[in-house]
Amino acid sequence: MRDYGGFTYILASKRNGTLYTGVTNNIIDRVWRHREGLGSTFTRRYGVTRLVWFEGHDSIESAIQRETSIKRWPRQWKLNLIERGNPDWRDLYEDLVRMPELPDWAK
Repeated sequence: MRDYGGFTYILASKRNGTLYTGVTNNIIDRVWRHREGLGSTFTRRYGVTRLVWFEGHDSIESAIQRETSIKRWPRQWKLNLIERGNPDWRDLYEDLVRMPELPDWAK
């Protein structure tokens, strides 16, 4: 996978369930930690472990700016963002681990 300076991502407990927006410089490791209960207290408490959306950024600063913006959005905007790239709300983690390059929609 191409090197990115950072990633912005959204996890969900289930389709239209509880959402968590985060930022990281290592998305595979960070999502694995969430899945193993080693992520944030919030994600552990509410079972928010499914990677439903993410995008790569050239810098961690850019990823943080995007995370901050998304966190301020109304919930419906977040749902629309997920639906555009992942209409079935599939857990993208397994695909992410296997892909050599990010898909165009995640760049």
